[in-house]
Amino acid sequence: MLTLHHAVAFLVFAVCVLSALLALVAYRRRGHGGRLVAHALALAQTLIVAQVAIGLLLLADHRHADKGAHYMYGGLAVLTVAWPWFYAPPDPRRRLAWFAGATLFAAVLAVRAYMTA
Repeated sequence: MLTLHHAVAFLVFAVCVLSALLALVAYRRRGHGGRLVAHALALAQTLIVAQVAIGLLLLADHRHADKGAHYMYGGLAVLTVAWPWFYAPPDPRRRLAWFAGATLFAAVLAVRAYMTA
């Protein structure tokens, strides 16, 4: 299970960065993103939640991280991708920018969580 947690960590980082870049390019081109960008952002959010679920399974098996900061950064990554769902503006273009920025920031937090494990 720990190996899966590490493998998903790399996948989370790659998908978050890729989807954030896709969204930022779509934002820059004055578009709303389309299906590909929406699905990429949703995949990034799903992978972050899956990573947390795997981490909770590891905790249930009494396998704890050495440093408590690992849990803080992981929790902040989840909150970061959840934040735009509540506070993003209704304008589709600006909403895309919020989700892109949140996903990129979640990638940074995920890397930080991996480094503190």
